Amino acid sequence: MTIDLHAHVIVPEVLRDAAPGEDWRPRVRRGEDGAQVVEIGGRELRSAVQEFVEVDAILEAQRAVGVERVVLCPFVPLLSYDVEPEEGLRRCRIQNDGLARMARENPDSVSALGAVPLQDPELAAAELEALMAAGELRGVEVAASVRGAYLGDDRFEPFWAAAEATGALVFVHPTTAGFDAEAFREYYLWNSVGNPLETTVTAAHMTMAGVLERHPGLRVLLAHGGGALLALRGRLIHAHEFQPQARSQLRESPAESLKRFNYDTVTHDVALLRALVDYAGPERVVLGSDYPFDMGDPHPIQTVGACGFESEHEAAILAANAERLLGIRLAAGEEITK
Repeated sequence: MTIDLHAHVIVPEVLRDAAPGEDWRPRVRRGEDGAQVVEIGGRELRSAVQEFVEVDAILEAQRAVGVERVVLCPFVPLLSYDVEPEEGLRRCRIQNDGLARMARENPDSVSALGAVPLQDPELAAAELEALMAAGELRGVEVAASVRGAYLGDDRFEPFWAAAEATGALVFVHPTTAGFDAEAFREYYLWNSVGNPLETTVTAAHMTMAGVLERHPGLRVLLAHGGGALLALRGRLIHAHEFQPQARSQLRESPAESLKRFNYDTVTHDVALLRALVDYAGPERVVLGSDYPFDMGDPHPIQTVGACGFESEHEAAILAANAERLLGIRLAAGEEITK
């Protein structure tokens, strides 16, 4: 079994065609050159280079590279943190309904993570509890920051408490628009550097704020191999050893929290992926592709194979860890809730 735990979809229910009068909804079309174009927020995006909407075509693309089950989650701009909470909740529910439908209709090959209105953490916590009680989705995707606030902020405590209590998987993904510096507008740095840097900042913020120390049962997955977290772990640990501000919320060493995170394999560097597995442990790394984007890994299973891991560790990364995080076990092609 192989499970891709980092893949995105725009469900048909949220498209502009479903409600032409709502201009926040995206359009997905083919340009004159045949390329897929996503129209959203007055922009035209061409970075989604594989099928973004139709689940049958998504599954065909996944099977072509050896992925047997895909975990679909929303297109991050559609998390809608910029609107009032009740409107955000409405938009989240539209997507959650579509994601749940895809999972129901493809029980052998699709699981899904939904969305909650994290601009109101108490509302998000209540929605997460309801979502997990319904049993069709396995958790949620959240952005690395919400209106400029990173995820270690005290305001998010109700959400983290609910995530731990329900056993939900929380997939932390960059907003894709985290930094305003002019340099990020050049050379595609907003994506190649900015996106993983967002994940780095929010994971470090959560660590030093003591989120994972207070909630050791959290299931948190970091996109893009945790960004630069591996390279900066020594600085976080050193600062915590002597600096009062760095020690103000976290009692244990930052290393303990860093090893409570889970990480996907989207690093684009075999040596880095080996180092990540060596540090975090093979039980903390899961297969991911970042489908359908141009900065994704088009052959994630080959990437893991190139690392030369022991067979037991490779099997854990390709599927077993994902089964644990999702709270499922797979037998005879069926998904069984634990």
